[in-house]
Amino acid sequence: MTLPQTLRSQARAQRRALSPEDALRHGASLARQAGLLHLLESARTIAAYLPNDGETDTGPLIALLWARGKRVFLPLLRFAPHKHLAFGLYRPDTALLPNQYGIPEPVGTPVLDHPGQLDLALVPLVAFDGQGHRIGMGGGFYDRTFAYLKAPGAVRAPLLIGLAHECQKYASLPAEPWDVPLDGVATERAFYSFKLGR
Repeated sequence: MTLPQTLRSQARAQRRALSPEDALRHGASLARQAGLLHLLESARTIAAYLPNDGETDTGPLIALLWARGKRVFLPLLRFAPHKHLAFGLYRPDTALLPNQYGIPEPVGTPVLDHPGQLDLALVPLVAFDGQGHRIGMGGGFYDRTFAYLKAPGAVRAPLLIGLAHECQKYASLPAEPWDVPLDGVATERAFYSFKLGR
C-alpha cells in the first residue's frame, strides 16, 4: 500500500468513527465559520456536494446558501472522454438518483459542463494539510475537473474550498504533480486560508 493509500485508509476510518450526530453538529458549526461565510457573500454560483462515507453534513450549509439566494450545484460523474465532473443545479425540489457510488445526483435539471462557470466550489476530501494539499477518495474526478486552474493564464475560477472534520487535518501530505491545491478549508473549528486569490 502506498503512503497516500495508507493515509486515505486511516483518515476514512477516523471520520467514519464519528457519529451521525457529530457529523451534523460539525456541519452546523461549519455553516457559521466567518472566513467561509465571507467568501460565500461574493459568490453567486456555488458547487456543493451531499455527504457520503462519514463526511461532514453539508445540509446546514446548503440550506444557508438557498436562504441567501445562491445557485447551488451538485457534482455529476462523467466518464468520457475521461473521468471528470459536470455540475447539476440543485434546488429543494430537485429529483435525485444515486450514481455508481450510491451518491445522489440531480436529474432533469440545468447542467454546467465547464467548472469555470462556478464562482466557488466546496470540495469533499479525506485528508488535508496546512499547505492546501488534499487527499480525496482516489477516483481523480476533482483533480481532473479543475486541472485547468494550474495552467498559466487560465481562468481563475472557481475558488476551491475543502470541507472537513478537524480530525482530517494532517501536518503534511504527499503531493503529486497532478494534484490541484485548495484555496482554503473550513472545519467545525476553523477556516484555513492557503492561496486565496491565487
